[in-house]
Amino acid sequence: MKRKFKTAAGIALLVFAASWIISCGGPGPQTAETVQGSDTLWLFNGKDLAGWEFFHREEVDPATVWSASEGILHCKGEPFGYAKTDRQYDDYELHVEWRWPGEPTNSGVFVHLQEEDAIWPVCFEAQMMHGRAGDLIAMGDGDFSERIDKSRRVVQRLTEESRENPAGEWNTYRIIAQGDSMEVYVNGALQNRATGLNYTSGRIGLQSEGGPIEFRNVYLLSR
Repeated sequence: MKRKFKTAAGIALLVFAASWIISCGGPGPQTAETVQGSDTLWLFNGKDLAGWEFFHREEVDPATVWSASEGILHCKGEPFGYAKTDRQYDDYELHVEWRWPGEPTNSGVFVHLQEEDAIWPVCFEAQMMHGRAGDLIAMGDGDFSERIDKSRRVVQRLTEESRENPAGEWNTYRIIAQGDSMEVYVNGALQNRATGLNYTSGRIGLQSEGGPIEFRNVYLLSR
């Protein structure tokens, strides 16, 4: 049976997905892991900032922090803040590739990002701090069962050894959000698992947190 793309926007998103790909002239640059077809929703079109909204600690023109060219989303990392999708989603597989063009610093992927903007918003963060990719952070009042010690927001990855590639090389996050559970993979290796999430839908965010970082091939697959 053909899978349906389920989002918080419901069936209207099926129409949006088709119109998105048409209006953007197709997806961004292809890789071996890219999946074509109607079950793929491209969040970043590879050429501009359409479909994204922005929040930063200081009032700035987002174009001075974020830019797009040749299939890559560039982030300067200052001031702190994030780019977020202009729609909410649930039940999906998120694909994000990132690399450090210079000295590795810090960033993150926000999952189930809630509506009120803040430097540390309510969401679940898949950590991108260099050397710690795969950690999960419960932001705001976000919570899940594996966060046993409630005095700590970070639940460390399942493996001691980092699965990240050296600076300058591309890495891949694969994040599967299904109901109240989530699995996090870094470069194909399972790094974390969360169950009993108290938020099961929301926007998706990419963090600006201290230094230049680049993203590409940001898309959702239906679950």
